[in-house]
Amino acid sequence: MDGPKTTEQRIETRAIHAGQDPDEETGALMTPIHANSTYVQDAPGEHRGYEYSRTGNPTRTDLEENLASLEGGEFGRAFSSGMGAINTVMNLLESGDHVVTGEDVYGGTHRIFTQVYEEYDIAFSFVDMTDLDEIEAAFREDTELLWLETPTNPLMSIVDIEGASEIADAHDVICAIDNTFATPYLQRPLDLGADVVCHSLTKYLGGHSDVVAGALVTDDADLDERLGFYQNSVGATPGPFDCFLVLRGTKTLPVRMDRHCENARTVAEWLDDHADVDQVFYPGLESHPGHEIAAEQMDDFGGMLSFELDGTLEQASTLVSETEVFTLAESLGGVESLIEQPAPMTHAAIPREERIAAGLTDGLIRVSVGIENGEDLIADLEQAIDTAVN
Repeated sequence: MDGPKTTEQRIETRAIHAGQDPDEETGALMTPIHANSTYVQDAPGEHRGYEYSRTGNPTRTDLEENLASLEGGEFGRAFSSGMGAINTVMNLLESGDHVVTGEDVYGGTHRIFTQVYEEYDIAFSFVDMTDLDEIEAAFREDTELLWLETPTNPLMSIVDIEGASEIADAHDVICAIDNTFATPYLQRPLDLGADVVCHSLTKYLGGHSDVVAGALVTDDADLDERLGFYQNSVGATPGPFDCFLVLRGTKTLPVRMDRHCENARTVAEWLDDHADVDQVFYPGLESHPGHEIAAEQMDDFGGMLSFELDGTLEQASTLVSETEVFTLAESLGGVESLIEQPAPMTHAAIPREERIAAGLTDGLIRVSVGIENGEDLIADLEQAIDTAVN
């Protein structure tokens, strides 16, 4: 659905108000949950804006307008999951097309690329996205999509969005970016030249680990029309209650992200100084190779980080099993802190040799830093590290 950008208002204001006018009939301040599957028509084919909820639902419209505004785009589409959103972008391709993407993309993205769409004769090149020359070299005559993540999941690598988008534009190729880790509060890829932005709304935009949903936002009317066709035809659309929950989450996105960033920076600096920690992956550290680019294209560095002790599966498994404040679980972006081991969990679908080649070791630990007290988070990690190394 398209809606006004309302970019004259700052994002903290738009998070609360964009797409969320009080209900005209009742005056209800909060967006109503329109639990309808179908809608009355005045005559055959003459409806009042909605006909069937897979095609459109008023609660979903409010969410789509809100998300479009936050990303600074004209058109938003909501989905039943982040993977549903990614699949819809892939629906734009045809057999024989080629995709350039990152060597350390999210495991679910890697799985749908290699185990679903390769079966339909779509080819993929997995490259180091931090190197613009390597991105350029990967393009072929049949390339139709450049798929980016930044920061990447789970190595927190930083991709130069503007530079990568310029390469895609020069080749007349769609540039799509998964902006889940950064959120539109910290990073707005459309402003840097991207064609479409993808989100797992399950994460920071929902923010409370109680909903699964996804989204796509674009400024291109023709591209949105194509995405809308597949959204409706394939049917991976969210229910009204899911949309309501995400809208509840977007209202507090700015204040939550400020605390996520503050805590993540504190934890990253503490880990970076820890004698038993071999490496910390967090773009807010000046030692991070992508720090300068991140500082240019992000307003802050996010709530996600990864680290390694000695790189072994066993030691990392012990550590993530011994935390008390951090919860051992997949997913991210909720108010509670989560810890996980990507190799046997979120990235298990990637063959080990490919993971290792991309720098994703067996002992890598990924942390979603929540909004608890920062000192409590450090104390919890300290006792878990002590248990793992002794």
